[in-house]
Amino acid sequence: MSEYVAPLKDIRFVMQELAGLDQVVALPGCEEASPDVIDAILDEAAKFAGAVLSPLNRVGDREGAKWKDTVVTTSPGFKEAYRQFVDNGWNGLGCDPEFGGQGLPKLLSTAVSEMWKAANHAFSLCPMLTQGAIEALMIAGTDAQKAAYLPNLVSGEWTGTMNLTEPSAGSDLAAVRSRAEPVGDGTFRIFGQKIFITYGEHDMTDNIVHLVLARTPNAPEGVKGISLFVVPKFMLNADGSLGERNDVFCVSIEHKLGIHGSPTAVLAFGDNGGAIGTLVGEENRGLEYMFIMMNAARFNVGLEGLGDAERAYQRAVMYAKDRVQGTEVGVRGGPKVPIIKHPDVRRMLMSMRARIEAMRALAYVTAAAQDHAHNNPDEAARKQGQAFADLMIPVVKGWSTESAIDIASLGVQVHGGMGFIEETGAAQHLRDARITTIYEGTTAIQANDLIGRKIAREKGVTIKGVIAEMRAAATLLDGDLVGIGMRQSAAVDALERAVFWIVDNFSSDPKAAHVGAVPFLHLLGIVAGGWQMGRAAVIARAKAALDDSDPFWAAKLVTTRFYADHFLTQAAGLADSVVAGAAGALDMADDSF
Repeated sequence: MSEYVAPLKDIRFVMQELAGLDQVVALPGCEEASPDVIDAILDEAAKFAGAVLSPLNRVGDREGAKWKDTVVTTSPGFKEAYRQFVDNGWNGLGCDPEFGGQGLPKLLSTAVSEMWKAANHAFSLCPMLTQGAIEALMIAGTDAQKAAYLPNLVSGEWTGTMNLTEPSAGSDLAAVRSRAEPVGDGTFRIFGQKIFITYGEHDMTDNIVHLVLARTPNAPEGVKGISLFVVPKFMLNADGSLGERNDVFCVSIEHKLGIHGSPTAVLAFGDNGGAIGTLVGEENRGLEYMFIMMNAARFNVGLEGLGDAERAYQRAVMYAKDRVQGTEVGVRGGPKVPIIKHPDVRRMLMSMRARIEAMRALAYVTAAAQDHAHNNPDEAARKQGQAFADLMIPVVKGWSTESAIDIASLGVQVHGGMGFIEETGAAQHLRDARITTIYEGTTAIQANDLIGRKIAREKGVTIKGVIAEMRAAATLLDGDLVGIGMRQSAAVDALERAVFWIVDNFSSDPKAAHVGAVPFLHLLGIVAGGWQMGRAAVIARAKAALDDSDPFWAAKLVTTRFYADHFLTQAAGLADSVVAGAAGALDMADDSF
């Protein structure tokens, strides 16, 4: 079975030409990211992903994690791979040097994260959750909590989790009922049960640091009464060494459609007197702090969609080149040919490839915006970067993951009947990708956030600025690229129409606006992806004019043309669904369903 090969050529192109790597590494705090360092990190990450993580992907799917008497054993090879991961310093790539991190740009860590997720989605979830815990503690933790937990979380010696969901509180976190009883000095005893806790229990590290939402005795109802606590699996002694086992235990793990190598735990807090935890930040502001983790996680889940899609595409291409069946269309009496010669197989492969390149470009540009938001010395540039990132993170999460499901499904289709057979590996990518549109906020939650907080609340200020950039970029698609430019301009018109409708109708007709939320998310994803592909085409044309010996430039131009003809053309229909699609969804009587 084939292994993952990192698409370093496209990764480097997008980082440099679209995301503005030179501008990112010139930011204060990014001085260590020299060209030599970046190239070495990308090369080594590609090797680790392909040689260590990728071979374990099938093992994790087949063997899965195992639970027995509160103990979880990860799939064969995972523990050893995680040890290599930590020893090689991968966990601290983008973390603060004050706590042992390398302080490298978000853009670089995004590219590396894509490789982990493509090579082994299930494995990548563990360091992803740890990163979220690090970010929450960095922003809201006390000095004592930072000193106690961050060095080992940053190094990866310990891992972190986020504990939100309960049996009666899924997306509606106002229903959280876990309770925290004070025992003095900022210490609490935590009681309750949490479900769907990724890597909530495992054997890869000595300690697991749980960040847990719970209510204090006098907390108000609803989301304003939720506090955040840090609850370690093992208590810490005064010298920082591990002490007694805390009262938090895994009572089971879930049996899932996919990501079998990632243990999804049910955790019981306080069955033996109370799990000891300390308050993070201020009381009753827990959901605010947890959103720090969730926002980081949502961006990373978008990268999971990209990774799953890339892996499904690579497997489909290899199969299409090897599988000989049928004669070439239009060649009577010709020989049997590989199925990559068949027009519809090519259409499917191009549909996969074009969206993957658009997804990668949009994700990396969003990562670079986060670098500017955090490090740019100019306040206006910081605000602009943050506004762009806030707008696009729901799109990176929602559009990339929805696309990944379709791309992985196309991968199965390219394989034909063999795609339905587990031994080919094609089905795993579809099963693994299916969760990505659900956890860390469903697609509808991302879309509702997009139209509400990111567009209607600010009257479309940020997105109108982005639309202006899209229009300017379309004017550069002239000459032999004019067809792409026409598609892009028409798609931007459709997007603008939908934006104005949302701004005008969100308050007066909220149900209608929310019916169109997911179509709008797809619309913005497609158009924003096309914007980046158009930029790529202009650059590729210029590069090819200087040296047409590299097939990469010609391939980029063809891929962009396909994207324009097959995806940007969907924009007008999606805009119609946003503007006029409410009646068909809302007018049906409940009893008629």
